[in-house]
Amino acid sequence: MGIAPEDAFSVLPVTLRDDLLSAFNEIVKNYRERRWEPSELNGGKLCEAVYTICVGWLEGGAYPARASKPTNFPDACWKMASNYPKTSTSGSARVLIPRMMLGLYDIRNNRGVGHAGGDVDPNHMDATAVLYTAKWLVAELVRLLHTLTTEDATAVVEGLIEREVAWVWAHGDKKRVLRTGMTWKNQTLVLMLTEAGDVAEADLVRWLEHSSVAIFRRDVLRPMHKARMIDYDAAGRMVRLLPPGLSAAEALVNGSR
Repeated sequence: MGIAPEDAFSVLPVTLRDDLLSAFNEIVKNYRERRWEPSELNGGKLCEAVYTICVGWLEGGAYPARASKPTNFPDACWKMASNYPKTSTSGSARVLIPRMMLGLYDIRNNRGVGHAGGDVDPNHMDATAVLYTAKWLVAELVRLLHTLTTEDATAVVEGLIEREVAWVWAHGDKKRVLRTGMTWKNQTLVLMLTEAGDVAEADLVRWLEHSSVAIFRRDVLRPMHKARMIDYDAAGRMVRLLPPGLSAAEALVNGSR
């Protein structure tokens, strides 16, 4: 059974959780905006939070309030395998996560980001490696903390991603797409992009100020469900953005710049 994204890191101190999610969402945001250098640079901040959480987990849940970095980060990562006892559940925190962090940290230090003199300029390829390594690390933490499958943990991570669209106005429980001339389907996609997890059909209709729930359902939601852009739960009247719809929504947003 999965968990709600907002409960993914409920066992952590709020400040430590914020350190992790702030660094993670900065990577996602900068990648989406094609800002390769800051996207890579924040990989170092994410590593510090992930390292702190792993150590806390290995020490029985003694989590500090804030993320911290050891003096020699690579050496500390290598030593986690020998510093903590091997058990049936500790392999990820002792070995896999530290080794993935080493690769991410190396990109931050040695591939043209973080300081002058790197041998490769900041680029799309390295930023993509940072993004997906970051997603793997956060998903693995979720799996570790909640004993989930990798599929469920990955779904939780997608729900944790904060997405902002400059031309979607939000106030309280109200949203409006400010860009004119968009189809109902495209407006629905960008509204879904700003939400984590499921969205009620009634909320979409209200936000779009569509004149008919039945027509919106017939002409927008059901065709988008058939095209696998969204998953439309007809019984519960809930809508979830699927990967093809996510890609289409981000293409709409990026193409507007």
